[in-house]
Amino acid sequence: MMTFSRTTMKYKILSFAAFFMLISFLAPCLGAAKDYIDIDAPAFQKFPIAVTVFTKGGTDSDKEGLAIWFPDNLSKYLDMTGYFNILPRKAFIDDPARSQGNINFGDWTTIGADYLVKGHFSGQGRDLSVEMRLYDTVRGVLLREKKYSARTNDRKDMVIQFVNEILLVLTGERGVFNTQIAYVHRQGRNSEIRTVTFDGSAQKQVTNYRSLTLAPRWSPDGQRISFTSYRDGNPDFYIASMKGGAGKKVSSYPGLNLSAAWSPDGRKVLLTLSKDGNQEIYAMDSASGYLQRLTYDHAIDVSPVWSPDGKRIAFVSSRSGSPQIYTMDSDGKNVKRLTHEGNYNTSPSWSPKGDKIAYESTVGGVFQIFIISTDGGAAQQVTSQGREHKHPSWSPDGRYLAITVKSGGIDRVAVINANGTNIRVLSEGSNPAWSQYFK
Repeated sequence: MMTFSRTTMKYKILSFAAFFMLISFLAPCLGAAKDYIDIDAPAFQKFPIAVTVFTKGGTDSDKEGLAIWFPDNLSKYLDMTGYFNILPRKAFIDDPARSQGNINFGDWTTIGADYLVKGHFSGQGRDLSVEMRLYDTVRGVLLREKKYSARTNDRKDMVIQFVNEILLVLTGERGVFNTQIAYVHRQGRNSEIRTVTFDGSAQKQVTNYRSLTLAPRWSPDGQRISFTSYRDGNPDFYIASMKGGAGKKVSSYPGLNLSAAWSPDGRKVLLTLSKDGNQEIYAMDSASGYLQRLTYDHAIDVSPVWSPDGKRIAFVSSRSGSPQIYTMDSDGKNVKRLTHEGNYNTSPSWSPKGDKIAYESTVGGVFQIFIISTDGGAAQQVTSQGREHKHPSWSPDGRYLAITVKSGGIDRVAVINANGTNIRVLSEGSNPAWSQYFK
């Protein structure tokens, strides 16, 4: 059994608010069993890790500076996860040119490194071969070794793959670098749907409707994205293929056709429609377009989201006099109120493991992100800075939230660890929706 006794363990889906805005505008590494460090624990302390300069094979000079590029980028992506304390290279005692297998682990524990990454590369023309190794310095053992062969231009993918391996070894799950976040990007008086990756790169515009386009939501397979747009004057519901194309108008009843979540199997889509005179929640068959009405209340019911098993739906309703989070069965029965504290709770997002719901609530007149257990109880506030934080959307591993951060009158899409730490801005925009893993 592997243990880690050496380190002390310290450490809206368009919401109700957005609705009114719309109207107004790693396999186990060693051994048969494995204990992973609980990075979600309140006392979690970042992994102290050292990443050395890579050694190179052959006689060719390192024209592209890969000996430094690899450790720099490994450090960047490890730091991006929020789980690592990257030790400064100037503190290293070990000779970086020392053989990969000849390591004085005491040199690393002396400077506080619990883990060590070393690497070696060789290249010929545009072909590149890279070896990367992760060591446990306290136990003096190799935890993971990987070899990659590709073109030089693919070196970023090598780095990300090995960062995922490190996360798998230490936490039991790979990272979310192969996911995307869809969001709303304001363009003057209009807005369009864009996507961005976890590291903030590869931004792509999905729609070009030149109108108010809102509420992006991913299909479970990541091949389609739904949204609401005023392209033809009415807030209609569309589904577009991520492979390209203009998108298909699926629901265009007079009044509101507000995009919401897809069912886990991709067969149904939740909508908020006002076709019957009041904002109510419906489930639409994504193939036939058949509608099933789920709520029947004089109050406004919006922002529905499925539980991971597809058996329950969380939503926002004002039936108690103020916007609150409720849950119901997938057929609309067995409605239960979940939130009882706060007078404006909106934008529910169900965690991938099904045990928590993130939402936004006003604190001193400013929206902040909260997390509550699905069986009720006290909610935990995870953001508290003076800025406004809204629209939480869980990452598929349940360890991060994509949110909207408003500061200086500008909305920005950011990601934070689920405990509220390590906030990182990705782009100007709002109302993010996180995809599942891409294959």
